[in-house]
Parts: sequence; structure tokens; C-alpha cells
Amino acid sequence: MSKPVNKVNQSDQVFDAIHSVMHLYRARQLRGLRDNAHELTHMEYKAMGFFHRHPGATQGDLVNHSGRDKAQLARLLKNLRDQGLLDASPDPADRRITRLALSTQGQQVFHSLNALGQQTSHAAVAGMSSEQLQQLQTLLQLIRANLEADPN
Repeated sequence: MSKPVNKVNQSDQVFDAIHSVMHLYRARQLRGLRDNAHELTHMEYKAMGFFHRHPGATQGDLVNHSGRDKAQLARLLKNLRDQGLLDASPDPADRRITRLALSTQGQQVFHSLNALGQQTSHAAVAGMSSEQLQQLQTLLQLIRANLEADPN
């Protein structure tokens, strides 16, 4: 006769699996970032993605979006500008505000790294049907909603 499954133990196993999957996924992402001529950090790539989606946004917009430290982001953005990946221009209405956008080179680097990320995502779900992917997405959304709703 089989033992009853301990639900707490099952939930631990689920989160161990999620953690393991994300560790492997992030390791592949970081390898792609390191192998790039610019050797970007994960946060630099994320910042580039923000300015790809929000060209003309400000450093303050990125701070608000990411919740990161303003000084840390200032150094990160300076590094991206020094590498020629990010362009800065004064706001036409208020010259004290600096608007940021990916440079032409920054767009090329971002698209190249984004393509690597897509390859990793596709490799991760290889062999899964559309129904399985939808079910996985639904279950992960439920987990997220549970965590957002529970204040503990």
C-alpha cells in the first residue's frame, strides 16, 4: 500500500523544480551576455530592454520601474552610454531632463541577445504541446496570484 502524499513536501518539490529551472535558464542567459563583445551584466541587459520598450524614458522612469537604487542605476546607465549602447538627449520641454534610448549599436546588441533568450526559451519547452504550455502558464499564474494575495 502506498503512503499518502504529503502536500507540504510536494509544494517544496515544486519550488525546488522552479528554482532549478530558473537557475539553468539564467545560467544560459548569463553565458550569452558574457560571450557578447560588450560583456553585459544581467541588469544592463534588463535596462536595455526597458529602453527598447520605452525609448525616450528617463533614469527616474527606470528607477520607478525596477525599484533599484538610483545611484546603482546611474552607474549602470553611464557604463551603457560609455559603451555606445545608449544615447542621451535633453528633453525639448525641460532641458534639465535627460531622455535615454538605445543607440543603433545598442539596438543591434539587444536584438542579438534577445534572439539568444528566445532560443533558450524554445529549447526549454521543446517537446511540450500547446495545451501543456497553456496549462503550465495557467498554473504559474495561479501560483503568482496566491503569492501576491498572501501577505505572509
